[in-house]
Amino acid sequence: MMINFYKYQGAGNDFIMINNLNGHIKLEPDYIKLLCDRHFGIGADGLIFLEKSNKADIFMNYYNSDGTTAEMCGNGIRCAVKFFLSKTKKTLKTSKVLPRSVSVETRAGIKMVEVNDDDTYSVNMGLPIFKHQDFPETLKQSEVLPRSVEGYDFNCVSIGNPHAVAFVENLENIDLKSIGPKVETNPLFPNKINVEFVEKISETYYKVKVWERSCGETLACGTGACAVYAIINNLSTTINKEKELTLEFPGGKLYVSKNKQGHIILRGPAVFVFKGEI
Repeated sequence: MMINFYKYQGAGNDFIMINNLNGHIKLEPDYIKLLCDRHFGIGADGLIFLEKSNKADIFMNYYNSDGTTAEMCGNGIRCAVKFFLSKTKKTLKTSKVLPRSVSVETRAGIKMVEVNDDDTYSVNMGLPIFKHQDFPETLKQSEVLPRSVEGYDFNCVSIGNPHAVAFVENLENIDLKSIGPKVETNPLFPNKINVEFVEKISETYYKVKVWERSCGETLACGTGACAVYAIINNLSTTINKEKELTLEFPGGKLYVSKNKQGHIILRGPAVFVFKGEI
């Protein structure tokens, strides 16, 4: 069977997009892993099936590059909406106007995505969760002092998926390929965990490196950006919490703020790269 696919990226975090609105395509995890392989397949950090939803405009059926499912992906959801709107545009008459807001069902709930005038996309990621079964009591944000894992002090938060965030003086000194998998698979985290190391440049500008659960080192992470923002907001007494923070990842910049309800808003690019068949 030939499958049409589309490649998208958000701040260097890249995804294979497959239109499965008719529900006809079924792929085994091992084949998804093969498609995401950068030597033997298309190559991607994850694969997204665009599918029908009874609760929202679309369902983002997301898979990590190792073939496992994931609850949420902040960069992937922006790309999924841009892909969906490109398909919607083809079915509309020229007099019709594309929607400026799209609801997306994910395994972490329904998320609203807004299309901005500068061709960025803003996602309402909801409220951060500081007490979660995916990380133990000793590492929850409610603790007065974080506890050390592999020599670093981590604060944990869930943004639909779990994250461990550590602040460092110099990001260049972090050997991510060595320390990332050790933290990800530490017995403290029963379902593994995403890992972020953060260097503060200014009150509104931070640099971040990320090791994604079941993916490894990636150029950016949307939920990771939100996790960093949530921890900064909780720990800092000096930042203006009304301002949007800029988080620079190796693959590009993401922008994070919150609305009046305290929901985290992730803003960033979604870029079409190429299409093909396999």
